[in-house]
Amino acid sequence: MLSVALWLGTGTCAGRQSQTVWLVPSQGLDYQGSVRLLGPVCEAVHMHFSSLTKGQFEAQYAPWFQWTSSPELFPEIFDALESRECPAVALSLMKLTACLERALGDVFLLVGKECPFLLRDLLASAELAQVFGQSVMHVLTVFVGSPRGLNLRNVLWHGFASPQEVPPKYCSMLVLLTAGLGQLLEAHLKQTERTVARRPLLTLVDSEDWTVFPAATDEVLSVWEEVVRKSSLVLRIMLPYWEVALTKFRTHRFADCAMLLLTQLETGLRHLFAKVNQCPRRLLTAEMLAQHLSDGEINQLPLVLGEPATEFLWDFLNHQEGPRVRDHLSHGEVSLPAFPKGMAEQLLAFSLVLLLRFVEEDLASEVKEKAAIKVLVRLAEGYRARFHPVALIKKQVLSCEESIRSWPLLPLPEDAAREAARLGGSSEASACEPLIMKIMSELCRHVPGHHCAFQGMDSLPVERWPRPLPYVCSLRVPTLFCPRAVLEVLTVLRSISSRCAQVSRQVAASLELRGRQWAEKTLRSRQRQNFLRMVSSVKLLSPVLSLVVLLVALEVVSVHGICGEKPCGRQRYLRFLKSVLQFTENLAACTSPTRNRWGEVARLTHAALLGIWAFSERRQMLIHGAGAPGETAPEDTSAAQSCQEPPGWKSQTANWGPGEAVPGTRSPW
Repeated sequence: MLSVALWLGTGTCAGRQSQTVWLVPSQGLDYQGSVRLLGPVCEAVHMHFSSLTKGQFEAQYAPWFQWTSSPELFPEIFDALESRECPAVALSLMKLTACLERALGDVFLLVGKECPFLLRDLLASAELAQVFGQSVMHVLTVFVGSPRGLNLRNVLWHGFASPQEVPPKYCSMLVLLTAGLGQLLEAHLKQTERTVARRPLLTLVDSEDWTVFPAATDEVLSVWEEVVRKSSLVLRIMLPYWEVALTKFRTHRFADCAMLLLTQLETGLRHLFAKVNQCPRRLLTAEMLAQHLSDGEINQLPLVLGEPATEFLWDFLNHQEGPRVRDHLSHGEVSLPAFPKGMAEQLLAFSLVLLLRFVEEDLASEVKEKAAIKVLVRLAEGYRARFHPVALIKKQVLSCEESIRSWPLLPLPEDAAREAARLGGSSEASACEPLIMKIMSELCRHVPGHHCAFQGMDSLPVERWPRPLPYVCSLRVPTLFCPRAVLEVLTVLRSISSRCAQVSRQVAASLELRGRQWAEKTLRSRQRQNFLRMVSSVKLLSPVLSLVVLLVALEVVSVHGICGEKPCGRQRYLRFLKSVLQFTENLAACTSPTRNRWGEVARLTHAALLGIWAFSERRQMLIHGAGAPGETAPEDTSAAQSCQEPPGWKSQTANWGPGEAVPGTRSPW
């Protein structure tokens, strides 16, 4: 029976012709004809598997699943084929298509260099046809690679099929095809004397970065179970998926729970999208979290969900540095047994709060009185983006400031400190001091509410300067649907803060290492002189880096002001930011352990400070156009919505439907 997977591609069965995949010369594959012809074959395969015991199945087929990254998955799928649990087959097909995509990508890299993002592109590649044969790839395309075929992968992962609509025969057929591919691959590897290098699976771990809600208690799970049955966001025909998701969580199958929740959240939100936008025809192609519809109208779904819920979805599913849990799961990139409980808990909690908005008012009021649910609602309503560039920059500058303030705490030999003080600094270093004071005072004037007083600051050491940065980073900045102009500025600002953090780490590491070597008298004469220059330079670097990270934070708070600039003003501003970036890159190079060019620090710093002061005097920073000093940043998205993009520029939107993703990314939904 295993030979079925091989003769499907060659067109012969039991000695007679069986044209299972038709080719129409003018159009390529005849999908409808192929599906009709494949139906009886799938039935036969399913009947064959039904006749086997689990032991027989493993003995006959287990060796041919070893080419995948998850061979342990297939005995579970065999159990699911015999299960009476309705969603079991659908869930198995979801896991199987993800596993198959990952395994085919590994094989692709035998021949090709960069694996395609999308399964349809992978199946259409000449590289896989070279290994498995073109006719075999046509068969796979009919099953999982095209909307004109069965399209099992997308139909299931996008939540289009109810449990009763998933024939188990297709799951059986894909299991057999996977085994057949294993046979073909083995023959190819023997012929070419090569081996497949499996890419390691990603292991998601619980992290404070994305932990929003507390651990799920029995009380919360009981409420969740009740609300699921009564929320209008849950389609009745899809209810078994939700129920099984909870069962999987309780039995510690957290990846299964997450898969079912993600697909059903998409299903519910897709129907809500069609309803609130009054476009039922878009049910199959909904760009659910895009700012605008394809006709240019405002998408009402993010407005109905609210900013916190929309931010949560963007964070967990789309932002490149977020967990991108849907992306990783659907492309077979995650180790399913190691899937973290905490991630499943976050999805359960978020879905509960969302479902509560679509139940009768009496039930919602009653449930929200429970202390545990009240906490979840409060956390959900106060959610702010964590993986948007704005949030990442804020986190980085705060971390950088803490690192800078730790420098004086590092052990420094007293004799080294005395000798460095005796040598004194250069004339350029002395010229930097008044510039630093003038620029810092100017920046501080633009801290909303004047929350720092810099009087007498010149007599204070840097570690005792007022700390406006935590307050500045607490100010809310609109992050949804940032125009390209805003994202371009944020990219440069983030690069600046990254380089500042790198300099801070390098300085701290060098101070600690060289200070210890000085005390142990293991430094050569030249190294001792270089260490003294380092100690002298640190006195300058500390306030300069503090200045730069405050500048970055203030410009982030005012970043939407770039939308009001004319194109020439934008370009002028970006040139200024890139000059600051160049300065921080030069500092990173000079302070690296391999270069140690501390003597250049003062010269570079003086030139950079002159440039910053000149630009500030012309009042061309974003903080200068953000209103009078003391005004607070807006608390809503009006600033972002008022920014008009130049013609041809696209907003940062996700096409969360079965269509194309933003270039360079994968569509999470």
